Amino acid sequence: MPLTIETLNEQLSRPSQADIDFMRRLPGDFLVLGGGGKMGPSLARLARRATDAAGISRRVVAVSRGPDAERQRQFAEWGVESLSCDLLDRRQVERLPQCPNVLFLAGRKFGSTDNQPLTWATNALVPALAAERFERCRIVALSSGNVYPLAATPATEHTAPAPVGEYAQSVLARERIFEFYSARNGTPVTLVRLNYAIDARYGVLLDIGQRVWERRPVSLAMGRVNVIWQGDANSMCLRALDLANTPPFLLNVTGPEALEVRWIAERFGQALDRQPLWQGVEAETALLSDASLACRLLGPPRVGPEEMIEAIAGWIREGRPTLHKPTHFEVRDGRF
Repeated sequence: MPLTIETLNEQLSRPSQADIDFMRRLPGDFLVLGGGGKMGPSLARLARRATDAAGISRRVVAVSRGPDAERQRQFAEWGVESLSCDLLDRRQVERLPQCPNVLFLAGRKFGSTDNQPLTWATNALVPALAAERFERCRIVALSSGNVYPLAATPATEHTAPAPVGEYAQSVLARERIFEFYSARNGTPVTLVRLNYAIDARYGVLLDIGQRVWERRPVSLAMGRVNVIWQGDANSMCLRALDLANTPPFLLNVTGPEALEVRWIAERFGQALDRQPLWQGVEAETALLSDASLACRLLGPPRVGPEEMIEAIAGWIREGRPTLHKPTHFEVRDGRF
């Protein structure tokens, strides 16, 4: 059965038994900072559904700059509280409820080269304000695999950062800010280096699939990629609270496979009855992460590449809505 918006939202927030068991034994309310972004709504809903399934009473609060009326209605329908807050305003941040568990998703990437000061403020100043406000909480802070260098082999958590471009540098700044406050205040933190979480409305697979469907060339500049279904990324981010420590615990969250872009495009070509067109050639290096540690500690993703491609191909064929936010995964100079 083809995906719809309703079935997609349900899938992205469907708790596993591991999620339910985790929420049953973890005390305290949940605060999702950046709750109105790409991952925020489904992650907040996952926390709510896992809490309810565990038979626990707790608040789940999603914080965003200004959720629109439809988003507020949706949060209310899901049993998620929604609050409006400009996270760059210290006074507004100080008024946020003090919840023991904080999921920090706030960040800026798309169009980041258009306003570098805003990118740095969002990716470095906002973490500082949040870390000060929630110094006595347990925090999972979303980072990115973009902090790693382009390399022939996937980076592990022990690989030294070597961010390319200002966006990736600002993401490393976010990590350093959380490391500083964790050391100063003893705040337990998990830094989740995520790349590339996808659903049917955005992500690397959609970017490639749309190019195949529209008979536009697929760039091979970044010849291999990691992807993970957003529902799986949500589950791992939620349960990464269990790993929070000081100094912060580093965790790569992505799919276990390094997928060839050429293979992805060919699979979309089969599903969409299109012959892919190519642009450029594969470089020897790529931006890749090794997710072995996350798979060992939290379990492997439940949704594999073939299933993702099939679902997204159906979404493209049906002409369903997207977020119109290309990932620019093929960019090698860090200018997003």
